Amino acid sequence: MSQTTAPTTPDDEAETAPDTMVKVRDLKTYYDSGGLFDSRPVKAVDGVSFDIQRGETLGLVGESGCGKTTLGRTLIQLEEATAGEVLFDGTDITSLRGDQLYEWRQNAQMVFQDPDSSLNDRMTIGEIIREPLDVHDWKTPADRRKRVKSLLDEVGLSPEHYYRYPHQFSGGQRQRIGIARTLALNPEFIVLDEPVSALDVSVQAEIINLLEDLQDEFDLTYLFIAHDLSVVRHICDRVAVMYLGNIMEIGPTEELFTDPANPYTHALLSAIPKPDPTASRDRITLHGTPPNPRYPPTGCPFSTRCPVRIRPDEHEELDDDVWESINSFREILRERMRADRSIRERIRERLGMETRFATIDETYDELFGDLSIPGEVERVLRSVADAARTHDESEAIDRLNAEFGSVCDGVDPDGGADPIEPAYYEVSDSGRLSYCHRHDDEHRETATVIDDRS
Repeated sequence: MSQTTAPTTPDDEAETAPDTMVKVRDLKTYYDSGGLFDSRPVKAVDGVSFDIQRGETLGLVGESGCGKTTLGRTLIQLEEATAGEVLFDGTDITSLRGDQLYEWRQNAQMVFQDPDSSLNDRMTIGEIIREPLDVHDWKTPADRRKRVKSLLDEVGLSPEHYYRYPHQFSGGQRQRIGIARTLALNPEFIVLDEPVSALDVSVQAEIINLLEDLQDEFDLTYLFIAHDLSVVRHICDRVAVMYLGNIMEIGPTEELFTDPANPYTHALLSAIPKPDPTASRDRITLHGTPPNPRYPPTGCPFSTRCPVRIRPDEHEELDDDVWESINSFREILRERMRADRSIRERIRERLGMETRFATIDETYDELFGDLSIPGEVERVLRSVADAARTHDESEAIDRLNAEFGSVCDGVDPDGGADPIEPAYYEVSDSGRLSYCHRHDDEHRETATVIDDRS
């Protein structure tokens, strides 16, 4: 696997693109919490950059809750961007307001995941598909009716369906209706938000083939959001892998599937079922759950669950179970630090009474009680537990990072004060990018652990 020795950014990939339709630059979509004690926003999309070429299908994959749908909705301004740019043929659509945004929305549409809830049962099929034309006052009423019947034919339905209602159709037919409505205004760019996930497998194939035919006929550009990686591999030209509001890897589909570079991509692809139950495979099981997007990790967003997280040099030989427990200990401390304490618990703590947070000894025993820990490591861990026992989780985390922190955590193991952020590295001749410190020359020699598990 060829790799560059210096980090790059998605912007570098874009400058040489022959015909770029959508340019996304450092896009952020945050939701304010409005909490009484904590007003930190939920970072649904946290600074992503990528391009979509005219006529291509870019797949967007990742775990539930990683921000895929929010990103898609932000690209067509159904959600307001907190920061960054979305350049559509050179126009920053995040700055459009009023009539300008109203006019631009003819160029970008969305097909929703659930065909049942996206259609109004009180409207006929003709009225549903004609609605965008009515809203934008497209030509005459007669022209609109003619346009709707033409669209029904394009998506495999009949003109006589014009006066029927959604409940009279199957799930696949309802999704065809939704696609017809999306095409009404001749958009150039369409966000497909898991358009086949709610359908039977046989119907999925029909809808996928329909989308491919429509793309060829109308010269459409797609952002295809999906969980089903086999569907993504079939329909997409390139794939972006998303985790906790960040793009972890992006590149040509077949190359990414056959030679993944990012640890998270490896773990995601290892979960794809194989049709041969006797085939040998190594499933990468990720421990824990994705962090709260209101409190994402510093440094690499995948650092809290990464199976190849970089260790400090002095702890390279530390037992894997001990290392995993140390990482779990750090996450527990982070949760304790940001957990909302009720007024009752705050009063009990002030009076010296026991609260539900006074369980650090039990936690410590569960994590380390059955492990053989080197004396110096245990001394540090006991010191960390002492700080946590007095509810000084911030000090406890500082002590833990001072001994076990790494570049993956955004911590300089040599004691530097500035936080370290991972960068995008070019990992193939095609310009595929991966967001991981493992691609740096300093740490690349140990990255073979990833390949051994794929």
